[in-house]
Amino acid sequence: MTDQTVGQQQRSQTVQSTLKAALRAPAHTGFVKPSYVYAAAAIGALAVGRYFYLYEGGWPNQLFVNCVTLMIAAAIVLVTGRLLVAAILVPAIIFVVVEAAAFKREAMDMIVHAYDIFFYLMSWSTVVFLWEHYRPQLFMLNAAFAAIVVATILAYRYDPTRVSRRYAALAFAILAFLTPYAADIKGERRHTQFYWADLVVSSFYSSWAETAQTLWRGTLIEASASNPGTAPFVIPSRCSSVEKPPHVLLVHQESLVQPSIVPGLSYDKSIDPLFKSGDGKLHQMRVETYGGASWLTEFSILAGVSTYSFGGMRPFVQALMAGKVQDTLPQALARCGYRNVVFYPMLKNFVSNGRFYEAVGMPEIFDMKDQRAKSAMERDRFYYDNMLKLMDSHIRQSNKPLFTFLITSSAHQPYTNTFAPEMDVPGGGPGTNPEMHEFLRREAIAKIDFEWMKAELKRRYPGERFLIVQYGDHHPIATRSYFGQGTARAAEDVRLDKDSPAFITYYATEGINYDPPPLPNVDVMDVPYLGGVLLEQAGLPLSDSYKERKRLLSLCDGRYYGCKQHDQILSFHRRLIDSGLMVAR
Repeated sequence: MTDQTVGQQQRSQTVQSTLKAALRAPAHTGFVKPSYVYAAAAIGALAVGRYFYLYEGGWPNQLFVNCVTLMIAAAIVLVTGRLLVAAILVPAIIFVVVEAAAFKREAMDMIVHAYDIFFYLMSWSTVVFLWEHYRPQLFMLNAAFAAIVVATILAYRYDPTRVSRRYAALAFAILAFLTPYAADIKGERRHTQFYWADLVVSSFYSSWAETAQTLWRGTLIEASASNPGTAPFVIPSRCSSVEKPPHVLLVHQESLVQPSIVPGLSYDKSIDPLFKSGDGKLHQMRVETYGGASWLTEFSILAGVSTYSFGGMRPFVQALMAGKVQDTLPQALARCGYRNVVFYPMLKNFVSNGRFYEAVGMPEIFDMKDQRAKSAMERDRFYYDNMLKLMDSHIRQSNKPLFTFLITSSAHQPYTNTFAPEMDVPGGGPGTNPEMHEFLRREAIAKIDFEWMKAELKRRYPGERFLIVQYGDHHPIATRSYFGQGTARAAEDVRLDKDSPAFITYYATEGINYDPPPLPNVDVMDVPYLGGVLLEQAGLPLSDSYKERKRLLSLCDGRYYGCKQHDQILSFHRRLIDSGLMVAR
C-alpha cells in the first residue's frame, strides 16, 4: 500500500469522524431553548407562506405548492426527528430555487426546472461552460449550499426538541395522499409558465414528474434501446445540386387554419384559395399544439422530429435541444449555399427562440426591435415589406440563394378587439361567434397581404426563382366551441384527443418562375415531415436522415408519432442518437 493511499484513507476517516461528531447531539444544549425552535419554525413558515401568497398565483396553485412544501418538511422531520432542521432547510430550499430561477431566467429567459439538476451533473462540458462564463454566480451558489450545510448540522446538533417519527410519518402520508389531488385541482401547467417571473416554486415542483419520466426512459426523446445492424446516418460534406436552387420563403402563418375544417361554420368562400397549393389542392397537416405554443410547431419543422416524443418535457423542447440537433432544415439548406434569415414578430429572447434559431442554423434574426415594429401584432404586410427590403439588397449584392423564415402575427389572439378596423373585409355569416367573426376578418386580411407579397416578388424579380411554403401553426382559440370545448377559458384548458380535427391545419407550396415537384399523396401529413418536403420541393438532395423521413412518411401514411409501426419511429430516433445527429440527454 502506497503512502498516498494511506493518506487518502486517513483523510477519509478524519472526515467521517468529524461528521459523526458534528451530528452527535449533546445531552444539554444550553442556549437553545424549545421556545426558540418553535419561534424559528413559525417565522420560517410565515416567511414561506407570505412568499407563496405574493408570487405563487391563485388558490389552486397555493394549495398545490403548500401541500408539497409541507410534505417536504414532514419528510425532513421524519428523517431527522428535529423541527429546527426542517425550519431551516425548507426556507433555504425555497430561497435557492427562487434565486436559481432568477439567474437562469436572466441568462436563458427560462426559470429553473428539476431536470437542470441532472442535466448539469451529467454534462461536464456544461459545468466547464458555467465555470468559464458564470463563475461569480457559481461561487454564490456554492457559498449558499455551504451555509445551508453548516446551518443544518448546527440545527441538528443543538435542537433540544424531538418529534416522534410516528407523527412525522403520519403527516407525510397524509400530505403525500393529498398532493396528487392538489395537483389535479391546480390543473395543467400553462404553456409559457416556465418563462414567467412568478410561479417559480410551483413550476419547479411540477417539473419533477416529467423529470422522473425522462430519467426512467434514459433519454429526452423516446427511442429504441438499440439498432443492431443499422448503418449510421451520414451528413454529406457538400450539396450536389448542379444549378442554383430557388430562393425559399417559409411563412409561419400564425393561428391560420382553413375554415372548411371547422364544423358548421358559415364564412365567405373567397378565402379558400389562401390555403391551397400551386396544384390547386388543399393539403392538410397535423400539428401538435392547440391555441398557442407556436414554438412546438417550429421545432418539429426545423428539427424534423415530433415534440410528443419528448413526453412531459416537450414545452421546453427548444431550450433543451438548442445545440443538440444536427442536420436540421436550415443546416441542410446552408450546405446548399443558402443564406438563412428569420423575421420574428417578438423579441428574440422570447421562450429562448433566438438561441434555438441560431443553434439550428439561422444566425440572422430580425426581431421586433430590429424591424422597428410598434407592437408584436403588425399587419402581415409589415413583415413582408421588411423581408422584401432585405431581399432587394441581397439579390443586388449576392448570387447565393436566400432562405427566409418569416413569422406573421396579425391572426394571433385575443379576438375581442377589431384588428385593422379600417379594412372592410368579410367575417363570419349570421350568428357566428364574435371571436370567430373577428378571426375570419383577420384571415381575410392575411390573404390580401399574402397575395400582395407574391405579386411584389413577381414584379420585382422577374429573373429569379422562388419556392413559397406556408403553413398554419395551430388552431386559434376561437375554434374551441366548434369542437365541444366552449367552456374552456384558455388554450391550456382545452382537452382534445391527439387525432382531433382541432389539430389539423394546412401546408401549401407554390413556385414563382419555378415548378415544384408533386406533393406527397396522403390525406393528412404530420408536421415533422414538412422540412423534408420543403427540401424536395426546392429540388435539393436529401441527406440520409431526410431519406429515412421520406421512407417513414410513405410507410406511416403521413403519420409520425401516431404511426402504426411506432417501432420504426423509435428506431429512427435511435439512429439519430447513435449517428451523433441528436444529443438526447
